[in-house]
Amino acid sequence: MGLDISIELLTLIMFGSLLVLLMAGLPLAFVTGGLACVFLFVLGDERALNIVPSRIFPLMTNYQLSAIPLFIFMAAMLERAGIINEMFDVIYKVLGGLKGGLASATVIASTILAAMVGVIGAAVVTMGIIALPAMLARKYDPKIAMGSIMAGGTLGILIPPSILAIIYAVVAEQSVGELFIGAVIPGLMLSGLYIGYVSLRCFINPQMGPPIPMEERISTREKIGLMGNMAAPLILIAVVLGIIFSGVATPVEAAGIGTFGAFIVAAIHRKLDWPTIREACLTTLKASAMVIWIMFGATIFVGLYVLEGGQQFVQEALAATGLGPWGILILMQIILVVLGMFLDWVGILLLCVPIFVPIIRALGAQAFGLGDPDDLVLWFGVLYLVNMQMSFLSPPFGYALFYLRGVAPDSIPMTDIFKAALPFLGLQVLGLALCMVFPQIITWLPRLVYG
Repeated sequence: MGLDISIELLTLIMFGSLLVLLMAGLPLAFVTGGLACVFLFVLGDERALNIVPSRIFPLMTNYQLSAIPLFIFMAAMLERAGIINEMFDVIYKVLGGLKGGLASATVIASTILAAMVGVIGAAVVTMGIIALPAMLARKYDPKIAMGSIMAGGTLGILIPPSILAIIYAVVAEQSVGELFIGAVIPGLMLSGLYIGYVSLRCFINPQMGPPIPMEERISTREKIGLMGNMAAPLILIAVVLGIIFSGVATPVEAAGIGTFGAFIVAAIHRKLDWPTIREACLTTLKASAMVIWIMFGATIFVGLYVLEGGQQFVQEALAATGLGPWGILILMQIILVVLGMFLDWVGILLLCVPIFVPIIRALGAQAFGLGDPDDLVLWFGVLYLVNMQMSFLSPPFGYALFYLRGVAPDSIPMTDIFKAALPFLGLQVLGLALCMVFPQIITWLPRLVYG
């Protein structure tokens, strides 16, 4: 038989070694999986290694997860077809005449982009390449310009079809469709907060975001003509989200339709050729493989921890704080934010959600003033998604900060990128607080749709 270690010590050793190896720069997927196998062997015997296939197999055969490569492929096709550049161009010409109009255009374009692209990096990098030079050339304050790109880019986590929501739903054994619908209003609310903030700052101080010069503006007729160019991709998004929300198709079927639609949109824009398809396939392969490998590794890691009594330990530890339900919820949110500074979003999901969701369920819907236990899990799920958005903007290791660093001009120091993110991080905290205090923001729309 293996060693007998107390759960407190085991928690310390498992998560300590995880942190050390990640700091050393090893990839999360192999660190979690490798450590889990080592601990399995140390704690049990060779039979204990049977956990590995028994944890991975349900994921391999999970129907919901097949939506992930399809949505990534749809996004990659639209991006390769140059739709995103066109979209920014249209919105930019329509809103350019307003104070701070380009920054608002960036957030709006990012919001639409989020509905096409479930992956964050793509949105931040794309907008960084297109929108940042456009804003800097028009004498925008770099902090406003960069902040709106990073904040807008992270909306992809929230606004469906979000990859994170699909994985969350699989891990928490919940309906993907419900989670998608629950995240719509918080997503649009945050988008609105960003636009409001940018417009206000530029209204008070027009130097921060001057309107584009008269000779670059266009007539209303031209604006309407431009909107026509965007019809195909917007119809595609409306169809994909429409069939999910109306319940006509499952998210996986909708993803299939979306993928087919992306081919048609690319063809309309005369960009459907073999190199485009190949590039999109490669992007899809890399992104999906990364996500799925992390899932495999983390699920074994957490599976072992729960098996050794980790779940109960965390539950008792949280109860011992004497914080009460709201205190525990806020503590969980803080833990997620702190983890978000160091870990990648799929990793956080797979390490925390299997442990947190049962604890929230055990606290009960009544504790948070919700009538229905289903509402409780949905509410917590969307809170989790809103929280993960913050992890992308939170220094020192927020992903969005580094995505932007990769495409920003060298003259902009990293400290400015950090400073640019902070006001928007504040808005995300405000958004999270609103969703916690008013659960209806999250539960109202799914109730309306599902009755």
